[in-house]
Amino acid sequence: MYSAAPSPVAGNGAALYSANVSYPMQPVAPAPAPAVQPVSSVPSGAPVVPPQVPSGSVMTPTGAVLPNVGFEQSYVENILRLNLGKVGTFYMTYENNSEWNAKVFRGVLEAAGRDHIIISDPLTGQRVLLLMVNLDYATFDEPLNYHYPLSGSPARSATECLNS
Repeated sequence: MYSAAPSPVAGNGAALYSANVSYPMQPVAPAPAPAVQPVSSVPSGAPVVPPQVPSGSVMTPTGAVLPNVGFEQSYVENILRLNLGKVGTFYMTYENNSEWNAKVFRGVLEAAGRDHIIISDPLTGQRVLLLMVNLDYATFDEPLNYHYPLSGSPARSATECLNS
């Protein structure tokens, strides 16, 4: 007779438990695992690592990576990076700000990232970190270098891009 508390029952190397039974337990075999078809020809036991995908590449639902045909997306941050060292005026809007809703910053473009711009005052050397989310637009007093979104093409001035 078994006690009311759960008791281990040996079976296939694993402990199985029964509770409140008055008849002898039969070892329960684990259910067979469903057959899984491998997605690729990776040897059994080898770790499965997702493919390396270059930034901006397209991956299909089946996991295939489409080749990059030379198209890159043009982002403000990339255009700003091509124009580091130039003096610009940056127009920013700050919503729900009771002191100032819009503010204008002028300075030398030092750095540009995905979410920020760093400019400096050439007279004082003071640096200002601006958030890209607040940027409305920027103006520059000289022609801008602009890289049209086709890899391999050289950076050109905005005037050259407009005239071609």
